[in-house]
Amino acid sequence: MRDDAPRRAAARPVRNDVRDSDDDTGSKDKETLMPEALYSATSTAWGGREGRAASSDGRIDVSLSMPAGLGGDDGPGTNPEQLFATGYAACFHSALKGAARSQQVDLSDSAVSVTISLLGSSETGLDLAARIEAQVGGVDAATAGRLLELAHQMCPYSRATRGNISQEVVLIGPDPE
Repeated sequence: MRDDAPRRAAARPVRNDVRDSDDDTGSKDKETLMPEALYSATSTAWGGREGRAASSDGRIDVSLSMPAGLGGDDGPGTNPEQLFATGYAACFHSALKGAARSQQVDLSDSAVSVTISLLGSSETGLDLAARIEAQVGGVDAATAGRLLELAHQMCPYSRATRGNISQEVVLIGPDPE
């Protein structure tokens, strides 16, 4: 563990989603809604939007800068929206490729871009919106559209944000420029 990483003391959840469950004997137990994780990643941020963030395994270690549009100096670091967009794009593209494999469609000529927008104001509250653009070569638009819908149903980022943020999935032409 890194010297500047926070120590993991006895953690107490701020919120723990549980529900009552009845077993065959009629007794009530509390059942945790969090299933066993297939994979977990941990990152820590120091200094918020004008600081630094790093993953617990050291593979990511980035400087953070506040974009000028949010009142910052637009410094050389990245920001949470760029990091979220990058993860979402990679995850959605993997889901798209998985959807194509399940339909025996070759999507070797494809790319996904995600734009994460910060909406609202400090007075009304801030929200996120996602625009997912997929460039899919070698298949007709109807097939590409079906694959995009299937990917949107499969992608963990899409599933986690569905109903929480505005999402738009768009098929773009083979040459976006």
